Amino acid sequence: MSQLPSCSQCQSEFVYEDRDMYVCPECGHEWPQSGDASADDQAQIKDANGNPLQDGDTVTVIKDLKVKGSSSVVKVGTKVKNIRLVDGDHDIDCKIDGIGAMKLKSEFVKKA
Repeated sequence: MSQLPSCSQCQSEFVYEDRDMYVCPECGHEWPQSGDASADDQAQIKDANGNPLQDGDTVTVIKDLKVKGSSSVVKVGTKVKNIRLVDGDHDIDCKIDGIGAMKLKSEFVKKA
């Protein structure tokens, strides 16, 4: 029987295999079997201050943002709840009260 690695997040030894991923049941961390955990960290989306963002986070806008095709502006300090991270140039999908669904760049927000 092969020796499974311990979790890189919590150092738990109770790691199990799920298809092509390793999974830690204690902290919920998952990482690919063929690669290392550092590749997962590089792909992480970060805010303007370098804090990692996750789905469901609340962020605050740090700069006035003009809404394309409209005369509206998203003001500095606007709180955006329950963000969803996506791939692409604009990496945050969200709904802003009074404006509606928008895509934001992570460089213009900070974690609240």
